Amino acid sequence: MVKVPLLFAWKSNLMLASVVIRTYNEEKYLDRLLTKIYQQNCELVDLEVVVVDSGSDDGTLSIAEKHGCKITHIKKSDFTFGRSLNVGCEFAKGDFLLFVSGHCIPTDTNWLDDMCKPLIDGVVTYTYGRQEGKDTTKYSESKHFEKWFPAYPKLPQEGFFCNNANAAITREAWLKFKYNEELTGLEDMHLAKQIVESGDKIGYVAAASVYHIHDETWRQVRVRYEREAFALQKIMPEVHFTLADFFRFFTSGVLRDFASSIQDKVFLSKFLEIILFRFNHYWGTYKGNQEQRKLSAKRKHNYFYPKDLEKEIYNEE
Repeated sequence: MVKVPLLFAWKSNLMLASVVIRTYNEEKYLDRLLTKIYQQNCELVDLEVVVVDSGSDDGTLSIAEKHGCKITHIKKSDFTFGRSLNVGCEFAKGDFLLFVSGHCIPTDTNWLDDMCKPLIDGVVTYTYGRQEGKDTTKYSESKHFEKWFPAYPKLPQEGFFCNNANAAITREAWLKFKYNEELTGLEDMHLAKQIVESGDKIGYVAAASVYHIHDETWRQVRVRYEREAFALQKIMPEVHFTLADFFRFFTSGVLRDFASSIQDKVFLSKFLEIILFRFNHYWGTYKGNQEQRKLSAKRKHNYFYPKDLEKEIYNEE
């Protein structure tokens, strides 16, 4: 039985940080994630953990209950990434709202304090942390993480790139804008863009790192990048990704990963994986950028619940 730590009553002068976790059948890594969260040093903030579940039918809720998390629910039919975050933020009590994916695990016990410190100091109003590959993370995605989540901080950073797989925001900033509930992804960048345009800043905290472990089929990889590209049209309509861009980025991505894999001495074992990842990465991006129609209910469901799509294919077989 996991011991659930009590909030540090003797630190009543500290502000409260609420870790909000969206879940749907996240039993594989959730216990490791929650164990690491409850091991946090919490020298700068107190802690509560909120789980927003959208219909898990595995052991997700039992694991959350075992750890003493506060649990709220959202119907699958009502789910969007932004709406589930808004539900979690409204349910949470924290002065700071932290977000971490159910398949991410903090790399150390200072993650919570490191993420919140720039918010406490007033340097920025929205932070996001480093992401690193581990276990089943595909090789090319690990390289993707290295590019977008480097080992050095940017406090504040230029632009509005942000990623809610590992992020934190002040309650005040969230209340001012809240997350867009219609987007099929990139709700983090949409809100970050509004924050930057209002005159506030975003910060990247390299020290607040998590292992991001994706267990995805190639179809799920493609769907993920497709829904993000579809959302990006709403955020940055000036961005266009043509068929020529697909071939250019696919070729350069594969060659770059080949070079890295040779240096890492894994070229032969990762050769096919690299090709498949970059193909699905950029083909999904191309398809999502070309999508102009209003999404059907089925397409939305596939975007938000790609695991269900795999279940349907398995049952048909």
